Amino acid sequence: MWWDMAYERLGEGALNYYQCQYGASKLVFRGPKKKLSNRFVATIGGTETYGKFVELPYPAMLEDLLDLPVANFGCVNAGIDAYLGDQTILENCKKASATILQVGGVQNLSNRFYSVHARRNDRFIKASPLLTSIYPGLDLTDVHFTGHLLTVLQRTSPLDFQVICQDLKETWVARMQALIDCIDSPVVLLWMADHAPGENPEERPLGHDPMFVERWMLDELQPDVAAYVEINASRQEIAAGFERMIFGPLEAPAAEEMLGPIVHEVAARKLQTVMGALLTSGP
Repeated sequence: MWWDMAYERLGEGALNYYQCQYGASKLVFRGPKKKLSNRFVATIGGTETYGKFVELPYPAMLEDLLDLPVANFGCVNAGIDAYLGDQTILENCKKASATILQVGGVQNLSNRFYSVHARRNDRFIKASPLLTSIYPGLDLTDVHFTGHLLTVLQRTSPLDFQVICQDLKETWVARMQALIDCIDSPVVLLWMADHAPGENPEERPLGHDPMFVERWMLDELQPDVAAYVEINASRQEIAAGFERMIFGPLEAPAAEEMLGPIVHEVAARKLQTVMGALLTSGP
């Protein structure tokens, strides 16, 4: 395949992401920067959409397959709140012929129990009085990230954590619906993970994204989107893709958490079919 050849030309070392920004947005995206004056497709999401350690993530592959510019608005560790608070990107999505929205986990958004950083949504800022009342005396001084926070809460009181987790799921659905409404262009919802939605998510390690997202939550969004694409990567695809990832010596542990280029290729092919039909029928 055409993108297989690209890996043969690369040397060892960290990948250059050609980082860029659009307009007044404070978010940092992966380049090359796209001209958005003509017809284009937008993609928004977290680290996988950004394509960490992958030379050609699915937005880049899809651009070639569709022969249409695809703007990669994926942002490392960004969640729903980062996009809801970014009018520049929302306006760009409104101008797009369609927007691909990658599903992220429930942990990286501000809620009744804690607040997160406005742009780096994986960063825990502070606990609310409600959370403090549920977990009196719990010391969160050394907790800086949402994944660590949920691990501590689950370990401290599994019963209370279940109540919090359910509330996070409901908040996630409402926040996703709000984001889809703000995008105001046909939305293709993309599930891209190493497991299917609702595949015993409560029993999985907390680090596996999309954290705690279940099938019923996606079903709630179905009336609001133009299409839904589901990628459930196999262990073989992830392992084989790891050999083709590009990272520095100190980045190997983080690279092992990514899905890898083979899964991105699968996503691009599936999206090509869906987007081809959507763009043909659209304006």
